[in-house]
Amino acid sequence: MATDDLRLRDASAVLDKAADENFPVAPFFLPRAWREDLMAVYGVVRLIDDIGDGDLAPGSAHARHLGLDDSGARDPGTLLDAVEADLDTVFGGAEPGHPLVAALRPAAERGTLTITPFLGLIEANRQDQVVTRYETFDDLVAYCALSANPIGRLVLAVTGTETPERVRRSDAVCTGLQIVEHIQDVAEDLRRGRIYLPVEDMKRFHVSESELSRPTAGASVRALVAYEAERARDLLNEGTPLVGSVHGRLKLLLAGFVAGGRAAVQAIVAAGYDVLPGPPRPTKPRMLREAGAVLRGEG
Repeated sequence: MATDDLRLRDASAVLDKAADENFPVAPFFLPRAWREDLMAVYGVVRLIDDIGDGDLAPGSAHARHLGLDDSGARDPGTLLDAVEADLDTVFGGAEPGHPLVAALRPAAERGTLTITPFLGLIEANRQDQVVTRYETFDDLVAYCALSANPIGRLVLAVTGTETPERVRRSDAVCTGLQIVEHIQDVAEDLRRGRIYLPVEDMKRFHVSESELSRPTAGASVRALVAYEAERARDLLNEGTPLVGSVHGRLKLLLAGFVAGGRAAVQAIVAAGYDVLPGPPRPTKPRMLREAGAVLRGEG
């Protein structure tokens, strides 16, 4: 296979994951320029997260795109450093090595985006290499400020709608979405050696780490998950006025973000708060109902 074909294959494998997210990434109803920028953003965000989680496909050319040999491909820290260097290149006006990073070049040249949110995401994934437990909910929220909130800020930047109040509301939505994802993925995260349920909350509900490795959740785990799900719902509700502050197609996009989080919480509720067999996922009808409720301003 030709080198260009390999580059496109690896990039496409990352971009294809957009369909599995709890929220719409770049839906058809948005202006083409927004869709292109949002997919470029998603590609780099997903690349950073896949590196941090060790999810890059074996034998993929990502490391070579970033100027690394095979030994560098095995070290997440080295790969994250290389992505940061590639981002420095594209935001410095030069041609980066990775095709996913190169897709950011038009937005970087227009001044639509800055490197700052991407650096936060890289720092969150560096943190994932060394921090596997969070003592308090505030500690988890601080992590989400790096791992999730930059996403909303990038969306506001792409659409040219940043204001301090919108950023505040967006941060609440993004942190809520991240916590919902952590709740859904308790079993998967544990297999990676990570627990995002706050340690003090586990103690409060008398949940041991060994209980999280069982096939199904007992009463104490379900109570803990219910507690964290309500916290996530509160954050989503806090951020929901963001939707009403914008108009047109952007309003539909942001409603989709909030609806995705609400529907995911509802899926967790419908599963009886038992997330251990696998992530409870919302149905499309539920997503549409939640989107309608958000657009109507219903809590």
